This record gives sequence, C-alpha cells and structure tokens, in this order.
Amino acid sequence: MTVSLDDRLTALRTLRAAGGDNIPAPLATEADAVLTRAGRRRELSPGSTVVGVFGATGSGKSSLVNALVGAEVARTHVRRPTTSEALAVTWDPEGAVDLLDWLEVRDRVVREDPLDPRARQLVLLDLPDFDSIESGNRAIAERLAAQVDALVWVVDPQKYADDVLHAQFITPHARHSEVTLIVLNQVDLLSAADVPKVVASLKQIVDRDGIPKATVLPVSARTGHGMLALRKAIGDLAATRSARDARLAADIAALADRLESPGVVGRLDARARSRLLEEIGVAAGADVVARAVAGSYRKRSAQATGWPVVSWIARLRADPLTRLGLGPKRTGGDPAVHRTSLPPPNAAAKAKASIAVREFADTAADGLTETWRGTLRSDAERSLETLPEALDLAIARTRLPARGSWWWAIFAILQWLVVLAGLVGAGWLLAAALLPRIGMPAPEIPQVEGWAVPTLLIVGAVLAGILLGLLGGVLGAITAASRRRRARKRLLAEIEKVVAEKVVAPLEADLQRARDFAAALRVAGS
Repeated sequence: MTVSLDDRLTALRTLRAAGGDNIPAPLATEADAVLTRAGRRRELSPGSTVVGVFGATGSGKSSLVNALVGAEVARTHVRRPTTSEALAVTWDPEGAVDLLDWLEVRDRVVREDPLDPRARQLVLLDLPDFDSIESGNRAIAERLAAQVDALVWVVDPQKYADDVLHAQFITPHARHSEVTLIVLNQVDLLSAADVPKVVASLKQIVDRDGIPKATVLPVSARTGHGMLALRKAIGDLAATRSARDARLAADIAALADRLESPGVVGRLDARARSRLLEEIGVAAGADVVARAVAGSYRKRSAQATGWPVVSWIARLRADPLTRLGLGPKRTGGDPAVHRTSLPPPNAAAKAKASIAVREFADTAADGLTETWRGTLRSDAERSLETLPEALDLAIARTRLPARGSWWWAIFAILQWLVVLAGLVGAGWLLAAALLPRIGMPAPEIPQVEGWAVPTLLIVGAVLAGILLGLLGGVLGAITAASRRRRARKRLLAEIEKVVAEKVVAPLEADLQRARDFAAALRVAGS
C-alpha cells in the first residue's frame, strides 16, 4: 500500500499528540521541527527541487559543481577549507527566491542553460565541507542536509571510506535512499583496473550504511568521465518533482525508526475491573453503609411495629444512618457537595485500595513497553489522590433504600388496638373493684370457661402485642437484609461511576493513545 506524504504527516502529528511525555525530549523537538519544516517547504516553490552537493575536504565537490554547470561558478582553491558558505546555482531565479531565503543561502548564481532540459526548476547547492575545521562551516552543512530535497555525497578515492562521512552523515540518512546519489569523484587518479574495485568497495560500505539500493556513480570532474550519467541522475530527481515529498517522507520514516513502539496494546479486563470495584467499594465503606441501612431499618421497624409498651426504648438508640450523616431525614444542601460522617479508611483499607488500583493498572499495561507501563502506573497513582473525596461524595449522593414499609402502619394500628383492648380490660377490672367503694354498682364481669373477660382482654393484649412485635421483628429482619443488599448494589453503582471516571477512564485513554501511537508509527515508518 502506497502511503502519501499527507498520510505520513498526519501520522507524525498523531505520534506527537499521542506520545506525549513517552517521546524523549530530543525526538519530540525533532518531530516538531520536521512538521514545521515540511509545512514551510511545501509552501515554497513546490515545483523546485533542491539538490545539495556534500563532501569532505579535498573531495573535489566544488570542481564537480563547476563541471556539472559547465562554468566556474563555485570557488575552488588549494588552500583549505575551500567553501565557507553555501552557493546556489539556479535556472529559475524568480521562483527560487523565497525558497533560498528560507534555506538562508545568500550566495546565488543564475544560469541560462539548464543542467538538464527536464530540470529548469533545479536548485543546485554547493555546500561547505562537512569535515571543515571551522565549526560554522560544518553547522551549515548539517543544517542544509536536513533541508535539501536530494543529497549528493561526493567522495574521493583516498577518503571514500571515511568514518565521519558514513557514520555521521550517510548512515543517519539511510532512509533517504530515493533521493540520494553517491558520487566517487577523481576516478582519473585511479588506474582503469582499479576503478571497478574501488566502486565495489564503496558499494559494500554503502550497503553497510543501510542504503543497499544506492547507485554509486564513478566520475571525474577534471576529465568529464561519468558527468553525463550524473547529470541524467540529477535530472531524473528534478524532472519527477517528487524528490521534495520523498525527502520529507524519508525524514518522517527516519524519525519513526527511532521512536519506541508501545508494545502489544491490550484491552481492560472485565474481571480485573470487577475485582477493582469490589476492593474500592469495601475501602470506601459500602459495606459499612449497607449495614447501617439495615440497622436503621430494623430500629425504625421496631419502633413502628413493636409493642408500644416497650418499643419506645428503641428510640433511645442512635440511628446508624444518622450517625453517618446519611439518615432518612437528611434534607437541604447540594447533593453534589454533601459529605458523609464515615470514618476515614484505616491503613489496611487504604492499602487494599492502593494495591487494587496498581494491580488493575499493571493488568491493563500487560504487553506494553516499560515506558508506556510507567505512564499507566503514574495515572493510577494520581487517581489514588482524588479517589477518597470522590468516593465520599458518591456515597453521599446515593439514594439509599431508607424509607419505611407500608406494612408498618398496619402493625402500628393493630398494636394500638391491642393496647386499647388491654386498657379496656384493665379499666373494667378497676371499675369493678373501685365503684362499689363509692356507692356505685360494679359492672358485671362475664366469664368464659371460668376466665373473667377483662382478664382475658389483658392477657390477650399482652400476648398479641408480644406476638405482633415478634412477627414485626421477623419481617423487619427479612426486609432489612433485602434493604442491605439493595443499598450495597446502589452504592457500588455510584462507586463504579467514580472508579470509571477516576481510574478506568484515564487508563483507557492511555491505552487508546498507545493504540493510536502504534497505528501512526506503522504509517509513518512504512
């Protein structure tokens, strides 16, 4: 599949955005520079092709430029260094002005006869020696090596294997084989039999540099040997008008080669997420609150359905939910900022939550390189700082099942009817005992099976009240257990939202960035 320059530039922008701090600072700076350089170069003279001629001191680089152009345009001296500034030879003076200004090449020569009829928009640069003893000269060569569209490396038979040339210049530009020419100059100094041997030796070294497809052209600027082939090769680069894009694409690919892949990017494990929620829920106090919901329900159920003679004692106990600031009568305030009165998690709970978050992050990062694993760990650590407050708010805003049950009213009515029956029986007996003393007739006390009806009323009221209380207690316990389960489920649902926002979402975002980075890296480096 052919990847366009636009696709590569998009991929590089994605790498820059998704990579973030995972890209070493020098490479990040270089990526920004490539993007800036690509944007500017595409704006300037899109039809022009800039070919830079690079070489070491004594390689005959300037003489080669003169021979190519057919005139003494480049300065040639015996004294070294020979060239202190870049020289531009152009056949399109108006179209190349802005481009040469951007390249910061002030020394310019305009020619009429093109080097190749197909290459009238060619800009040929004679660069300072890259091994010059003047640091400024080398800086110019290095800067323009990163800006020109095509590179011509000129070597001579004496120093064609120079380590500086190959290690510091050609090898770093190995990705630029499509826009690179290797020129062995001064072959007139060799015997006819030695030329193929030196060319073969240079080809082996160039292969080792990572440019196995590079063409080695033997030439002689002095005798003109091979100059037609060199002119044609340069003309081919300029005529297709693709050297600029090929060069920029190679820049991006070379940079991509130096970027570390994020590794194998997986998916968040559902079981690990469930374990995380469970551990965080326990640490946040979900079980404590759920038990408090059940305890509060049992207390209020006992008050409502218990024997009124003794049920008032239950009112003396504090409501478990009220103690936590979550009582059923809680009113007022913004639920978004309400705080509970839950005790802060102890050291053991904090440790369990911390371990759970870190284990979840490590599970999510399984398969990633250490750099990207570190990103997930860092985000997990940051989430631990904001979790306690967010969890407390989540518990506070949870709609707890703290309301009373409909059957409480029925039990309450029955209990008061039972109490009333007992009072009637007691009043009946008192009337029978006291009225005769004040001269009033005593009410008749009927009997059933030898038992006085008032007595039966009192005994029945006591037994019925106790029985209703026991039955209410059993129903209250069953309902309280159900309320506890419902409360825990609701609490975990709210806690899950916090966990999703504070823990899961950042890690999922990291994984998505890693996926985007890996996909963009494949495009940029293809």
